Amino acid sequence: MTQADGAAKRSEESYWLTRFVILRLLGAVYAVAFLAAARQLIPLIGEHGLTPAGAFLERVRDYFGSASSAFAAVPSLFWLGHSDSALMLVAWTGLALSCVVVAGYSNGLLMAALWALYLSIVHIGQDWYGYGWEIQLTETGFLAIFLCPLLDGRPFPRHAPPVVVLWLFRWLIFRIMLGAGLIKIRGDSVWRDLTALTYHFETQPLPNPLSRWFHFLPRGVLKAGVVFNHIAELTAPWFVFWPCLARRLAGGVIVLFQLTLIAGGNLSFLNWLTIVPALACIDDAVWAKILPRRLVRRADRAASEAAASRAMEKAGWAVAALIGILSIQPVTNMLSPRQIMNTSFDPLNLVNTYGAFGSVGRERLNVVFEGTDADASDSDRAVWRAYPYIALPVDPKRMPMQIAPYQPRLDWQMWFASMGTPQEYPWTLHLVWNLLHNDPGTLSLFARNPFPDKPPRYVRATLYRYAFAEPGNPDGLWWTREVLGPWLPALSIDDPRLVRFVKRAGWIDGS
Repeated sequence: MTQADGAAKRSEESYWLTRFVILRLLGAVYAVAFLAAARQLIPLIGEHGLTPAGAFLERVRDYFGSASSAFAAVPSLFWLGHSDSALMLVAWTGLALSCVVVAGYSNGLLMAALWALYLSIVHIGQDWYGYGWEIQLTETGFLAIFLCPLLDGRPFPRHAPPVVVLWLFRWLIFRIMLGAGLIKIRGDSVWRDLTALTYHFETQPLPNPLSRWFHFLPRGVLKAGVVFNHIAELTAPWFVFWPCLARRLAGGVIVLFQLTLIAGGNLSFLNWLTIVPALACIDDAVWAKILPRRLVRRADRAASEAAASRAMEKAGWAVAALIGILSIQPVTNMLSPRQIMNTSFDPLNLVNTYGAFGSVGRERLNVVFEGTDADASDSDRAVWRAYPYIALPVDPKRMPMQIAPYQPRLDWQMWFASMGTPQEYPWTLHLVWNLLHNDPGTLSLFARNPFPDKPPRYVRATLYRYAFAEPGNPDGLWWTREVLGPWLPALSIDDPRLVRFVKRAGWIDGS
């Protein structure tokens, strides 16, 4: 073996650059997640939010009988205090620490702080934080704690990344992808007959500017896209544990698949987060051909001067043993014909089960909140003005926007609500109450306020069916829509039904 061959072999077994990239990308995902929290937590779960965190914590404490039992079941820093100031302190601190990681500096303590801060938000976030990528971020963030030294925060510290932790990242991407593939095959015939993408781009939660182009691709191309989906989710995961070439190809297929999902829709930070563990399949020999030479030289120098760390190695194996034990339930679920998706099996969200789009909608329903300042809601002269969401379609002439990796959480919840009833989403009545008062916090969750001078007299919610308009249509439409009927009736500020409901829920003073 020549000296060059030996260097190449060592590079294939080296992961200094891999760790560098994983932590930088994870830091960016954390930053987006904490930024969204800083902008939305108060109107969503603040003291006067749509579903106040304080009331939620009280219910949890009452259910478990004591504060200590409640904390053990739902661990969160907000048990120490859940004021609006506390919410903002956690969110902005998380954002600041995330930016430090993006800048290239991270250690075990810093990554543990980010994990604890975000776990605290997820556990009091209720429906607003009930998405699969929230527990996926906490699981990924937990593994990242053990990827770097406890104190040394340099981009290329003295100790190499523990290989066992990289294997845990591969175990994570295996479960994410295979779980998603199995839930699709079991969940909906459109994934088996290859027609899923005929509907997906139109009916997904938040389409982006390219979604309509994807929707109108030839049917054969869309079927090929479903085949690629199955390759990425059902085949590639099995190769993430294989030797070098197969592992690289598997990681590359998964990353490419996530990039196509990013191009076709707004799935929050899910796809960027899913790329993170897939990068553990790629070694320094590949990164050396992609990254700037300056970084490659720094990684080579760090590798040549590295010292073994028995503490990091022991910690890695201890975490591997813990993950192995906690994986029993998620794997059992994944193999079950009654598989559930996006569920945690332990209070710290350390090992979870994942999946997305187990079923695909055949039509797009949207609930649109509308207000009028007319004296009577049933008057023929009543002019109803819509409250436009930040990204969810309302105006048929408005092009879908690119909002991901940022997530407007009201938009996502209203996508789910459109397929349900107000009884299933009672906080929508609190939202109506706040719109009738021009509440600044609630209005910040929309793109703009159609009643800037004074609140409307009535607010209602109407259910529409939307469909992509043909490109190039003479009216310049992005969407066509038809009214299906009322989702919530017109309500006024003195409507006894509304007043009684918000009082009983504790959203306003009972007096």
